[in-house]
Amino acid sequence: MKKVEGNPGNFKVTVQKAPRFIDAAKCTACGDCAEVCPVDLPNEYDQGLSQKHAIFKKYAQAIPSAFAIAKRDTAPCKATCPAHVSVQGYIALIKQKKYSEALALFKDAHPFPGICGRVCHHPCEGICTRTDLDRPLAIQYLHRFLADVDLSNETPYVPEKMELRKNNVAVIGSGPAGLAAAYFLALRGYPVTVFEKLPVVGGMMAVGIPAYRLPRDIIEAEVKTIEALGVTIKTGVSFGEDITLESLRADGFEAIFMATGLHLSRRLNVEGEDAPGVVEGVEFLRDSALGKDVNLGDRVVVIGGGNVAIDVALTAKRLGAKEVSLVCLEKREEMPAWDYEIEEALEEGVTIINSLGPKKFLQNEGRFSGVEFKQCTAVFDDQCVFNPSYDETDLTLLEGDTVIVAIGQAADLSFAEKDGIAVTPRGGLEADPITLETPIPGVFAGGDVFYGPKSVVEAVASGKEACESIHRFLNDLDLKSDREKDDDSYEKPDVTGEPLIAREEMRALTLEERDGNFKEIALGFSEQETLSEVERCVKCGICSECYQCITACKAEAVTLMTHGEQAETLELTTGSIILAPGFQAFDPSGFDTYHYTDHPNVMTSMEFERILSASGPTMGHLTRVSDHAEPKKIAWIQCVGSRDINRCDHSYCSSVCCMYAIKEAVIAKEHGGSDLDCAIFYMDMRTHGKDFEIYYNNAKDKHGVRFIRSRVHTIDPMIDDDSLILKYATDTGEFIEETFDMVVLSVGMEISPQVVQLAEDLGVDVNEDNFCQTETFHPVNTSAEGVYVCGAFQGPKDIPQSVVESSAAACASGMILSESRGTEVRIKTLPDEIDVAGLEPRVGVFVCNCGINIGGVVDVPGVAEYAKTLPNVVLTDQNLFTCSQDTQEKIKEVVRENNLNRVVVAACSPTTHEALFQDSLQESGLNKYLFEMANIRNHNSWVHRDDPEAATNKAKDLIRMAVARASLLEPLNARTITVNKRALVIGGGIAGMTAALGVADQGFEVVLVEKEPQLGGLARELTDTIEGDDVQAHLSDVIALVEQHENIQVLTESLIVDFNGFKGNFTTEVMVGPSMYQREIDHGIVILATGAREYKPTEFLYGQDDRVITHLELDKRLYERGAENLERVVMVQCVGSRNEENPNCSRICCQSAVKNALQIKKLNPETDVFILYRDIRTYGIMEEYYREARRLGVLFFRFDKDHPPQVESTENGLMVRFKDHVLQREIQASADIVALSTGMRAEENDELSSILKVARNEFGYFMEAHVKLRPVDMASDAFFVCGTAHSPKLITESISQAMAAASRAVTFLAQDEIALSVVTATVDQDKCAACLVCVRSCPYDVPKINADGVSEIDEALCRGCGVCASECPAKVIQLDWYEDNQVMSKVEALLEGAL
Repeated sequence: MKKVEGNPGNFKVTVQKAPRFIDAAKCTACGDCAEVCPVDLPNEYDQGLSQKHAIFKKYAQAIPSAFAIAKRDTAPCKATCPAHVSVQGYIALIKQKKYSEALALFKDAHPFPGICGRVCHHPCEGICTRTDLDRPLAIQYLHRFLADVDLSNETPYVPEKMELRKNNVAVIGSGPAGLAAAYFLALRGYPVTVFEKLPVVGGMMAVGIPAYRLPRDIIEAEVKTIEALGVTIKTGVSFGEDITLESLRADGFEAIFMATGLHLSRRLNVEGEDAPGVVEGVEFLRDSALGKDVNLGDRVVVIGGGNVAIDVALTAKRLGAKEVSLVCLEKREEMPAWDYEIEEALEEGVTIINSLGPKKFLQNEGRFSGVEFKQCTAVFDDQCVFNPSYDETDLTLLEGDTVIVAIGQAADLSFAEKDGIAVTPRGGLEADPITLETPIPGVFAGGDVFYGPKSVVEAVASGKEACESIHRFLNDLDLKSDREKDDDSYEKPDVTGEPLIAREEMRALTLEERDGNFKEIALGFSEQETLSEVERCVKCGICSECYQCITACKAEAVTLMTHGEQAETLELTTGSIILAPGFQAFDPSGFDTYHYTDHPNVMTSMEFERILSASGPTMGHLTRVSDHAEPKKIAWIQCVGSRDINRCDHSYCSSVCCMYAIKEAVIAKEHGGSDLDCAIFYMDMRTHGKDFEIYYNNAKDKHGVRFIRSRVHTIDPMIDDDSLILKYATDTGEFIEETFDMVVLSVGMEISPQVVQLAEDLGVDVNEDNFCQTETFHPVNTSAEGVYVCGAFQGPKDIPQSVVESSAAACASGMILSESRGTEVRIKTLPDEIDVAGLEPRVGVFVCNCGINIGGVVDVPGVAEYAKTLPNVVLTDQNLFTCSQDTQEKIKEVVRENNLNRVVVAACSPTTHEALFQDSLQESGLNKYLFEMANIRNHNSWVHRDDPEAATNKAKDLIRMAVARASLLEPLNARTITVNKRALVIGGGIAGMTAALGVADQGFEVVLVEKEPQLGGLARELTDTIEGDDVQAHLSDVIALVEQHENIQVLTESLIVDFNGFKGNFTTEVMVGPSMYQREIDHGIVILATGAREYKPTEFLYGQDDRVITHLELDKRLYERGAENLERVVMVQCVGSRNEENPNCSRICCQSAVKNALQIKKLNPETDVFILYRDIRTYGIMEEYYREARRLGVLFFRFDKDHPPQVESTENGLMVRFKDHVLQREIQASADIVALSTGMRAEENDELSSILKVARNEFGYFMEAHVKLRPVDMASDAFFVCGTAHSPKLITESISQAMAAASRAVTFLAQDEIALSVVTATVDQDKCAACLVCVRSCPYDVPKINADGVSEIDEALCRGCGVCASECPAKVIQLDWYEDNQVMSKVEALLEGAL
């Protein structure tokens, strides 16, 4: 999110959408692309314990179900390569030994891997990120290796070219620019003729670069590839003499590219330069290359400091010169020649003399005899412009037989004037710098003749640009559009921690082997050297841009265009904003004592979670990382990154760690066997959620998980194996050392810096722990109006509470946006349904290849042919991806054209795809239930991957079964019912009233039923929250809002006495007080918010001594009377909770005790406050209050369940005895008050749950549909639950859940009508014997015996489970869409194949 403007109801939000680099609409998630991707990366979904490819699907259930590509930016090597070769791409392919693919990738951008592998100046290596570590990657030598491998084949690689075009193109010059232009034009299908003045092909590559650097056979081989593409090359043809622009046009050439190069030497203009024995460098190299005799003498002086001068010097040595001196203006460090060439020259005995400039050439008997040099004091002036200055008095004489001047190159433009070709003042051809077009339309210029002397790769880049311009010119396209040259950006990764790897050195001929010949010096890399070198690549761009995915993707979801996608800025208009950015797991790397970073068997809980997962790195097999051995002992260490202000500044509790550690330990024992020893080291076990305590107890008592109350001091790796020694002290003070195979760190939650920045950008306040600042009674409202929050950013919490808050945030949003509901709904128009009654079945079978997922195993063409032989099949087809959008359109067309009236699709994943195919049927005019699917991937090709024949036969069986059933299918039409847009809320406490307001504020009527005379529920007994917020003030405000709301009817002193109906249309009978008249209420949904009650204890003298009170009573006493005259208050926790009768934690008790303790200390700091506890469960941010209580002197004493405190009433007051776990002695303390932290108990709702037919658990709390994913929905449709009717919870949590229930209810009420399921049971009443079997067997009590004495099933109530159909002894009940004959037809069809 980049920017937010506006106000609630009308925000303008600017967001940046990251590119996916794949067309998600076309991607079928087949995975073919990942199969060929050469880049391996740590898989963050598996916490780095496994590898993924650069093209990946984040996880199996990811939505959308499409792949994406991980890219950082263009890799530095590719960005700086003038030809834009995908360097990282071919390196990645080399690593996989895919040499052919690597070469093809290189040649997509550059025709000369072998030539440039020898002579490129490799700017890519200069910018290589590896240089930041040690030395650059040997990029040049790697693509030379590819060329060497290719040229060693009998048939070297020739790229595919496009269909031949009619536009002829002429290229003048066969240097690298001309040949490159010809190459790329030929690939596009253009007929190209290259005209070369010299007798050999290659331009300066052939006559300017000595053979010891660039063997002639390499040039010839790579030129042959260009000729193989259809390029005609004519040598010995001089432009301006043999051919002209006019003649070329007359011969039918529609475009001409001038790439004549620089074949002349620049002159010094020094006295005596024309004397015999003064040789020009370019001519010298050319003569040498063409095999002409060159007489040099013994002593040769070379003038120049560039690469050409070095080549001249070394060539002279090879031609017999005994002494070669190279003299240049520049200092050694200023020489333009490449360093390695300078070193090579020195190795071979060339003397290099720096900082001298020629003054005049000396002659003896009419021939050169020496050079008089003057001292060069500076090569460049103050503006860094080449402008040498000299000391004319400091002269040096150097004698020799020959002097070769190699100070630069110049163009031979003798042809230009007569052909009217424009020339620049600097002596090059004039052309547009972007398009390379000269002032003559259709004539283009490039390479050295255009921009001056540069390298081979820069000439190739120029040739590519010329190709693009010529293509546009010949096709009447804009030559300049989208071609402005920007500096290629790149991003270097952080290489901290990357290992140092020595660079492979190029093997070379010895000095003796080089002497007197032009054998190639560099010998090239072997395969092993190449494979070692590629391991040094640090994958700067992440995706290597090898483009293998493009070839692999048959759906064309990934293309060159998608690879070039950029981040997209979107402008959105919204009415509200909901923040759900989540959390990041704490990184324990900074805790040296845990050895997390240096020992593989110490891992985080997130990492261990993936180890346990069936889709994880070990496929659910429990092994340790170091040696893949199955562990015998595993330890969990709690509170890593939580409840710790000393090392991580996270004083809060992360709320979830205890439960996930228990879960992991239990699952580990299931995976590893009962003898696996699992130990959890903890301070307080915080299992405060619904039924969490039961799970905790089962882990201890049934699964044998050990729970050790301790803070681990040290983890020491064992020297002789991969085990770990834990050193810890128990709560009794005993110091123990214990060895474990693995240690799991239970890491907490924290908010990432990116989320903190997001909050700052939105003007949303965060607390000191960086969680979003919210109010107790408005838990999803942020400090910014119209901006709401849910999930872990609101505070540490588990999945159920996160889901609750997400619906609560939706409710808050809906309350301010209700007027706009439905204004942006789009309705799909469907064609009239075709009547198939009485028609013979015409079945169409569509078989999917699913890329290689099915087609790589199953003989799909053979299966499709087999399907043609099946009864009623009139058409078969096979598709690459049947689920793709284009195939869906094709199916619709085929259905209409062939009058199909049944459709079978043989593909995969019915749960995901069945609805998609059914929609296509509807859009083609068929009833959606005339469809059957055969799952030939999940049930077949994946299972029988190693047995294609068996997989093919099974696919035939599955299709035969599907066709048999499809032939018997009949149209089914879902019944629609109108939704009554009124809500019934049962319970008038905080939760019930909040839910009622959440529904009513969105424009729907609400009837609120409360059994008590007044609203408020248990909240009437409360004063303040632990945060200090006034409960009674809030309660008064809410009651006033409810009673005054025009959409809410309040019925107090009222009871539910009868209930009937179905979702969307319920009728409830209410006995309304105080007169107790009966009233019927019609409504569409029900929200249960009946609350809970305080447990009234019988233990600890409660009811016998009025000084023993509950916390609710203490709360009221402190509010009314303060804390005067209280010398000591002892609080006892877990009264009525965590025992045999009520094994669960009541969640609220610890915070109640801490809250009252803080209040006492505030009112009377001198009062002693003792809290006797089993575990302090101040989860989340409430940990701060626990710390504050300790700081203020509240004393906490832990007791065991089996040894609870004893309370006695004596003459001197109350006496409390308990055993201190630190001192290991019994302590006796007097007390003015003993406050009991009594738990919650569910309200007595037996009668209500029976009337409504809704489920409760064994402790009386209403049950949700799914504990994590549907925490406010109930199993009965259109029923919702919230507040303490669901389970014990704090006020702020009850409010969240009430808003969530309202949100879910409004989702239902907002529909004008709902479609009932067609999968319902129907009774043939003429044959029904009224045996009552269906009545007794239905788990939902739907079948009834009607007035006619036969069974009747209301389709609105039927859940389609099929129990009645299977149990009916007379078989007069059928389940629509699963009728007996349809089911049996599949069985019979299967048996046909077996008999």
